[in-house]
Amino acid sequence: MVLSTTDRAAEQQVQSSTFASRYVRDPIPRFKMPENSMPKEAAYQVINDELMLDGNPRLNLASFVTTWMEPECDKLMMASINKNYVDMDEYPVTTELQNRCVNMIANLYHAPVGDGETAIGVATVGSSEAIMLAGLAFKRKWQQKRKSEGKPYDKPNIVTGANVQVCWEKFARYFEVELKEVKLKEGYYVMDPVKAVEMVDENTICVAAILGSTLTGEFENVKRLNELLTDKNKETGWDTPIHVDAASGGFIAPFVYPELEWDFRLPLVKSINVSGHKYGLVYAGVGWVVWRSKEDLPDDLVFHINYLGSDQPTFTLNFSKGSSQIIAQYYQFVRLGFEGYKNIIENCIENARVLKEGIEKTGRFEIVSKDVGVPLVAFALKDSSKYTVFQISESLRKFGWIVPAYTMPADAQHVTVLRVVVREDFSRSLAERLVSHIEEVVRELDALPVVATIKASHVDATVDAVEHENKGGEPAKRTERQIQEEVTSYWRRFVERKKTGVC
Repeated sequence: MVLSTTDRAAEQQVQSSTFASRYVRDPIPRFKMPENSMPKEAAYQVINDELMLDGNPRLNLASFVTTWMEPECDKLMMASINKNYVDMDEYPVTTELQNRCVNMIANLYHAPVGDGETAIGVATVGSSEAIMLAGLAFKRKWQQKRKSEGKPYDKPNIVTGANVQVCWEKFARYFEVELKEVKLKEGYYVMDPVKAVEMVDENTICVAAILGSTLTGEFENVKRLNELLTDKNKETGWDTPIHVDAASGGFIAPFVYPELEWDFRLPLVKSINVSGHKYGLVYAGVGWVVWRSKEDLPDDLVFHINYLGSDQPTFTLNFSKGSSQIIAQYYQFVRLGFEGYKNIIENCIENARVLKEGIEKTGRFEIVSKDVGVPLVAFALKDSSKYTVFQISESLRKFGWIVPAYTMPADAQHVTVLRVVVREDFSRSLAERLVSHIEEVVRELDALPVVATIKASHVDATVDAVEHENKGGEPAKRTERQIQEEVTSYWRRFVERKKTGVC
């Protein structure tokens, strides 16, 4: 008979119930590393318990980022999670898969790549890095030309719409480029190409057009921009180019709007970025930037290293990064093909249509988004006098939904909307369920006393005081727009007070 012994110390740490152990009962330091170790089971349980309080990614309708992939792709990602992509000599197949993806994307965007030629592009950690790289290429090319002409090269600028994503502001600030924004107006929430070209001057390194606005999903008119900018370049002798930020729309337009001219078919489009982790259908952590030709990427921005085993060209802001997302992108390309992407995007568009019609039938909202663009629904309250979109957003959270409410940029700040992004994993049944929950929230807010809803949304002591500063102490008459601006101002302050930590 085999005799067994018990290690009391080990039993206490591992075999006893996790929730009965001192590791769960005692507080864990939040901002300092603990002095002692703990069993792996306890560490897992403590962290897992905290993470339960996160939102459900599938119900996060604020995000464009992919939240579901097939199990086979999950396996590929886990198998390569320990591969550092930058070690190209050690992982040559992974490097080859990245190059295949770059060429597939370049061909999808009609890059003028000849037979036997390789497309110019690179994988990034997202569209933010891709935009930084494209912007740097434009800036360097502009500087080189100005230097050769003996002209000043210290005041570069870039022209965009006020609807651009914050990464464009980061690029301008980090790399000392003036950001010239075309302001929006109510009912027109994308960059006006006429106004954009009017703002172009000899110091403009490029005009950035958005294929899929974050605010409304709308595609900007890149073809019209190309025509106007071509005419201006002929008149002035400049050669101002175009960059297309296709972070959201780059994996939509080629499949469902193939006749739309926005890519390298337009001569002035020199570079395009796209997010693989959005409608490229890969988990967060991969973006792409491709250039029209080798001449559009200055050589002095490309570094060559050999301390990893061979000569390796590199043009990224990051160095070490994982290989998983690149492998996952290649999986999606070969698994789905053109037909698969087309079917998925068409399904997203159909579910967005169902959601839009359901929201319209409530009679309470005005649809702000367009039918052609990213599959999302942006909508505003027809009447904000009793409650606001911010309250609706907060109330929907009790059902688990994360639906963002936000204000439009200048000069449409008084417009506030809700937005639902329809991804691959947002089914028709979920769309119908969301509509029913919106209806329930609206009914509940309708039932609240008017005074309570108004006080909760936008009437504070300061506003009350201002109202009675009119002659004879009479309340000042305010327009509907002024009331909406006060609502917006209050909720901005409210959201700021709730923010913690850093991003």
